Amino acid sequence: MRQAVDTARRQGLQKDLRTLAANIRADAEGRYAGAEPGWQAGVEWTLLWIESTASQLTEGRP
Repeated sequence: MRQAVDTARRQGLQKDLRTLAANIRADAEGRYAGAEPGWQAGVEWTLLWIESTASQLTEGRP
């Protein structure tokens, strides 16, 4: 039972992180052209970090 609750929490957090990444990606589209140097790289790094963190939540778990 405890494992099922833990799995559900991890999957919920994973979904929330992926939603956050999608929202950041959608908001950033079209803003790269007028942005300061490094802004795009910062956004891309953040998106990669969020996706990596989300993937690790359920990696190797039942």
